[in-house]
Amino acid sequence: MDVKTLHKISYGVYIITSAQDNKINGQIANTVMQVASDPMLIAVCINKQNLTHQYITESKKFAVSILSQDVPMDIIGTFGFKSGRDINKFENIKYKTDINSLPVILDYTVGYLSANVENAIDAATHTMFIGKAADAEAFNNDTPLTYSDYHTIKNGKSPKTAPTYIKEEDVKAAAGHYKCGVCGYIYKPEKEDGANSPMPFEDLPEDWKCPVCGEPKSVFKPL
Repeated sequence: MDVKTLHKISYGVYIITSAQDNKINGQIANTVMQVASDPMLIAVCINKQNLTHQYITESKKFAVSILSQDVPMDIIGTFGFKSGRDINKFENIKYKTDINSLPVILDYTVGYLSANVENAIDAATHTMFIGKAADAEAFNNDTPLTYSDYHTIKNGKSPKTAPTYIKEEDVKAAAGHYKCGVCGYIYKPEKEDGANSPMPFEDLPEDWKCPVCGEPKSVFKPL
């Protein structure tokens, strides 16, 4: 079975947020869909290990911020590859609260949806939360980021907790190759055609960051 066929299914890229006891959290997700129009029902699929899953389960509410195509990778890195148990993901992020007092992202988004959970369906490692829309607002006419764009244009990776995660083939270790310990991005000192990149990993400036998840150079390990 060619599991990469699943990459042909169309998805978007979103930040799903929720709150519990005056604490807020959010995460990247690509499985968001409208499942009915009257009443307006929205479904999201969240990994059971994630803090956002806990908050949605307890509060019965979630919001969906629809990311635009020009969203910086460090925002995706923060909400997609880091845990709200360890950091405040909303530090330096512009957001407002919606009708359910949930945070919705204002920068690099085209709009948002807010919903109250009507049903929760067990889906092995994930739960599909189906919510009745409580509010919606479009911010602009910018182009939404698709999951295909995320992989092809931004060279993005999928975290292991994503419902669409597919384990990549092991990369053959080579001198000068370094792997990000957070998202798995591999820095190669040469391009695919054999031409030299600007510089080897050791010569990158100390403030250089992973182009996928935004982590510092220090989290990289040689292959």
